[in-house]
Amino acid sequence: MHKRFSFLLCTPLLAMAAMPVSADEPVDVVLIGGGIMSATLGTYLQELEPDWDIYLYERLSQVAEESSNAWNNAGSGHSAFMEMNYTPGDGEHVEIERAVNVTEQFEISRQFWAHQVDQGILSDPKAFINSVPHHALVWGQDDVAFLRERYARMTENPLYEGMEYSEDRQEIAEWMPLVMVGRDDNEPVAATRMQMGTEVNYGAQARQMIEGLGDSDNFTLSLNSEVRGLERNDDDTWHVTIKNLESGDESTVDARFVFIGAGGAALPLLQESGIPEANAYAGFPVGGQFLYTTNPDVVSQHQIKVYAKAGEGSPPMSVPHLDFRNLDGKPALFYGPFATFSSKFLKEGSWTDLFGSMTFDNIWPTTQVGMHNFNLVRYLVGQVMMSDDDRFEALQDFYPEANSDDWELWTAGQRVQIIKDDPERGGLLQFGTEVVSSEDGSIAALLGASPGASTAPPIMLHLLENVFAEQVQSDEWQEKLTQIVPSYGQRLSENPELLREMRVYTAEALKLNEPMNAAETDTDVQTEVENVQPESEAADAGEESSADENVDTQSEEQDAEIQEVAL
Repeated sequence: MHKRFSFLLCTPLLAMAAMPVSADEPVDVVLIGGGIMSATLGTYLQELEPDWDIYLYERLSQVAEESSNAWNNAGSGHSAFMEMNYTPGDGEHVEIERAVNVTEQFEISRQFWAHQVDQGILSDPKAFINSVPHHALVWGQDDVAFLRERYARMTENPLYEGMEYSEDRQEIAEWMPLVMVGRDDNEPVAATRMQMGTEVNYGAQARQMIEGLGDSDNFTLSLNSEVRGLERNDDDTWHVTIKNLESGDESTVDARFVFIGAGGAALPLLQESGIPEANAYAGFPVGGQFLYTTNPDVVSQHQIKVYAKAGEGSPPMSVPHLDFRNLDGKPALFYGPFATFSSKFLKEGSWTDLFGSMTFDNIWPTTQVGMHNFNLVRYLVGQVMMSDDDRFEALQDFYPEANSDDWELWTAGQRVQIIKDDPERGGLLQFGTEVVSSEDGSIAALLGASPGASTAPPIMLHLLENVFAEQVQSDEWQEKLTQIVPSYGQRLSENPELLREMRVYTAEALKLNEPMNAAETDTDVQTEVENVQPESEAADAGEESSADENVDTQSEEQDAEIQEVAL
């Protein structure tokens, strides 16, 4: 059995990393956390304002080693093709609105990544994104009826063109032989297949983007550098204190804008800032484990991703899935997730994280969540009590002929779900992401864990609109944002022709194996993309693109409803 293989060393990133320095004048931007969110925001800002100084601080010795690391997340390009918790309902009615929102977001991500490939910021798309078909699988008569209705509803929308449905066991076995061999012949089964699904290595992607940022003299990366203090200056800039974890030395820098993209550590840092907006939030940490194999005889039979439904009474974060993964060039299969509980907010964090985040403002909402979410508590207790035999038995429900000698247990990253104090409903546990910013827009943080890395580009686009509203309305930013995301300000679900153009363009730029999105002529697709304009002209584009629904980021209510697909 292969042990965990090592990651590629980020030699260019280590070379560009600098010791924290004290700046005499405020820098323009400080990014806290070297993961996919900071990398994405920094990449946006470097193109929008190339003269701005950007400082990035990462507490570990390399970037993208926490939540963005390929071993610490599900690695799917979450586009709602297979994630059935985005489509609640039964055999008579299925709601697809949330799925449409997620799919629209992922289309923005594809455009953003394709543009960065064109610009040379993302240097090797095959290292971070590849075509892997996405499948939804159900068994049992009721769930078959649900999937049949889900397929009918979704294929009414152009976003899901090409989705296939089958209840034929032989055909499904051709799609996913590993899953079907040894399964009860008398059990009704159904599946959908979307061949334009993707597998994404967000760690590799973040490293490429940060390396691209380093090509500018205005970018500074500091590794082994933990932000220990955030204090507002009299001129409304931020005084940031950084400790070098190797030398023990402290340094400071003043910044006009601070983004906290530190995963689970974002909440404590937001609280450290003292802004009143932080008082409404607490965090609930949940970890995850996966069974994995790198046995080539097994992996070669399942180069796809298959998602099932969460068990009755289980939270959406428990959706079981058997995924093909490409972990820095090494093929593997992952099955899970199995939930764990720890008081740490980061995998490389401290056992005191949860207790240190408790305040007079959030302790009662946290207590309310515990009282009102008994099913979640029961689920977590059951997961923590699982034995190795129990976990392997769960795998065999999915892969009946699995051999225990092929599989090992891996503990993935920590996620901190949002607990929010609602004035009317009290403490609420949210499985969404939320951008929290100060009233003046000088500091912002990303809290939560879903939909996560797949939708980093639309999430950061939403942040830009919140904290840089004046610049976003300018003609210069509008023009650049439309170059970065050609469909900016439009809903692709309502514009099939533009959807087709964007999918052809992104498939070509990202080198995806999507025959249905292959260019039909020798026409330069990029030229077509550059000529795409929003349906409303420039005068209206600024007003429209600032609306949350047009960039397809969830409102707070949607964030509360959107559920975690995988840890």
